[in-house]
Amino acid sequence: MIHTHTYDALVVGGGGAGLMSAIYLSRDPSIKTAVISKLYPTRSHTGAAQGGICAALANLEEDHPEWHAFDTVKGSDYLGDQDAIEVMCEEAVDVIIELEHMGLPFSRTPDGKIAQRPFGGHTHHFGQGPVRRSCYAADRTGHMILQTLYQNSIKNGVEFFDEYQVVDVLINQGRCVGVVAYEVSTGDLHVFNAKAVLFSTGGFGRVWSITSNAFANTGDGPAIAFRRGIPLEDMEFYQFHPTGIYKLGILITEGVRGEGGVLRNDLGERFMERYAPTMKDLASRDVVARAINQEIREGRGINGKKYVYLDATHLGKDVIENKLPDIADFCRTYLGVDPVKDPMPIQPTAHYAMGGIPTDMNGRVITDASNTVLEGLYAAGETACVSVHGANRLGTNSLLDLVVFGRRAGLDMARYCLEAEIGPLPENPTADIEATFAALLATTDGEPAARLREELQDVMQDEVGIFREGKGMERARVKIRELQERYAKVVVMDKGTRFNTDLMEAWELGNLLDLAQVTTESAINRTESRGGHMREDYLTRNDAEWLKHTLAYRDARGEIELRYKPVTITKFQPKERVY
Repeated sequence: MIHTHTYDALVVGGGGAGLMSAIYLSRDPSIKTAVISKLYPTRSHTGAAQGGICAALANLEEDHPEWHAFDTVKGSDYLGDQDAIEVMCEEAVDVIIELEHMGLPFSRTPDGKIAQRPFGGHTHHFGQGPVRRSCYAADRTGHMILQTLYQNSIKNGVEFFDEYQVVDVLINQGRCVGVVAYEVSTGDLHVFNAKAVLFSTGGFGRVWSITSNAFANTGDGPAIAFRRGIPLEDMEFYQFHPTGIYKLGILITEGVRGEGGVLRNDLGERFMERYAPTMKDLASRDVVARAINQEIREGRGINGKKYVYLDATHLGKDVIENKLPDIADFCRTYLGVDPVKDPMPIQPTAHYAMGGIPTDMNGRVITDASNTVLEGLYAAGETACVSVHGANRLGTNSLLDLVVFGRRAGLDMARYCLEAEIGPLPENPTADIEATFAALLATTDGEPAARLREELQDVMQDEVGIFREGKGMERARVKIRELQERYAKVVVMDKGTRFNTDLMEAWELGNLLDLAQVTTESAINRTESRGGHMREDYLTRNDAEWLKHTLAYRDARGEIELRYKPVTITKFQPKERVY
């Protein structure tokens, strides 16, 4: 059965960016707003963010938005667009205060101000040592942001369609006019007609085998947009967080190092002193992740295995139990390790997409190097690429990106909804997705999605991970094409309609395969090392040839076409990155 709904504004994804947009849309009662989420909204991955959200509040020491902007530009390995970075850092102070007024329970200093702590890559006086810039709520910052935004959305009367999987975006007469969603509980399709649509569906860490991302992070928004002719920007840049729990990938927040935790190898050495003499364990994430991998490759992993220690034992029970309570619980639950007494076994874990759907500073989706706007379609959060993160994101800038650009997108969507008329739906708007689902359900003798997904994740982890080189990525390219061919015969064992998660997992695998292909092709073509993209056959950054953003398109034959656009530079000229 097919159902039809009409709204002024649709938000796809109930995480931080989507809810922030919905709050701003719903402040005008004349704008009928709905959030469509594959999960119950408070299960969105924003809730997994632990350590903090940054702003130059200067509550504990001198700080300025300009210093924050410099650190973000430097952290991005000079690939971030500096006009957007300046906007984010300037608006950070105001948005933190707004979150506080919404009811977010930040940790406090003894005199009642919002508490702040250091995070990797955040410095004072343009690089002269760490600064306390990360505002936090113990180590549950993302959880508190998500709960606060959800409660405010409910207060404002936002309508929610929970456990509805958006499976297509509707573009007609050159503008976005809605989406198609699959209702998980019934198997029915729902057509949503709207003036404006925001994609805020999160990242795609499930492309790799060791990841901090939830099982739901399958890149739905970027994959849907890509199949409808919208380019994806800077997909070769994916961040591996230095400290994931060994084998599991569950994140150990950078806040542990911000509070004074240190990394140690099998010899007991605090090895980051060799790689980043000034910032040490609080260098940018790409630098620390590569250092850990280098220690492991050179045989200094713990007992010769693929992990090192994150040691917080010297911090004392009071700091760990009061400032890092969730981390203590994770370690005791998953590792049987008490971080008060024992170091934590960690390894880098696939964590965050710097690339995504290209947008302008108001969240409007753009389709080419000339910044042509696709009317009615917006994106924000990890789904989008503004680009404020460039080749490497600084810790705590993810939550800031969510709320700053979620707010800006909501404001611009509200403006657009008050000016625009609703566009007509295309003829037979569910035809394409019905054909896709019919093909997935028709196969009876193919392979299960889980087997193909595991092979994809393994080859991406091995060949398109922290260290890359041309021959390895060529092997990944061949393997991905093989998996795409085998995917045509993937078998969905459940042929029913109600709660058919087997069908949804198979459909999500198609998204992962598409995004893995784009990531690999973009990475093969970029013959330099920059930020999260580290090539062992091209070890240096090459600004002369590669100070530019990648735009990846799918052509009529299903092949990837790569184009490029310039990086916006305002006041910080590219120079060597030293920590």
